[in-house]
Amino acid sequence: MLIAASLGGVLATAGPAQADGCYTWSRTLSQGASGADVTQLQIRVAGYPGSGGVLAIDGSYGPATAAAVQRFQSAYGLAADGVAGPATFSKIYALQDDDCTPVHFSYAELNTCNSTWSGGAVSAATAKSNALRTMWKLEALRHALGDQPIRVTSGFRSHACNDAVGGASNSRHLYGDAADLGSGPHSLCRLAQQARNHGFNGILGPGYPGHNDHTHVDHRSSRFWSAPSCGI
Repeated sequence: MLIAASLGGVLATAGPAQADGCYTWSRTLSQGASGADVTQLQIRVAGYPGSGGVLAIDGSYGPATAAAVQRFQSAYGLAADGVAGPATFSKIYALQDDDCTPVHFSYAELNTCNSTWSGGAVSAATAKSNALRTMWKLEALRHALGDQPIRVTSGFRSHACNDAVGGASNSRHLYGDAADLGSGPHSLCRLAQQARNHGFNGILGPGYPGHNDHTHVDHRSSRFWSAPSCGI
């Protein structure tokens, strides 16, 4: 691979910046591209859709994906051109473990209920896939909050686990796409407020019934935000 540095930034030919234990991109991606490699990129930049936005994970590199890539690049000090090339992929490789989870989150954190991911409202494979997408959005949230830890107190739940904790019968936890966040370096309100920028359609927090001790985020199909004590 040929890489040439210049005052204007880094110019590179298409191709992976390095081999990666999780996933390796083999071409530069830009608007008009489509395929499984675009889907893999979208999963990792879905936490950068812009305020109130949600990035579709559809394998099609359109303007929304380009804008999300650009925000991701800007967040990590890369040349923000909306084109995913070696520099962008190198940063993603540095941010992920070999099981494709972001380095600051794990499947174990998103599932303290049932390690097989079964027994929920969707198949085990879908629940686990949904949790992975949640983690990448949480990684974006964590970075925006100064790279300080975010404490996940609940993730995927089987029906049995959900019933045991008194969860709603239609809880998004049953789908694996929800996470409850506890206070720590950041207040619950700070978490809820910042989550609005990172691709969550569902945000519930202090002031919403049953949510005064945590902030809840999820991927429901339409937006519902309610944390009255936080001005949301």
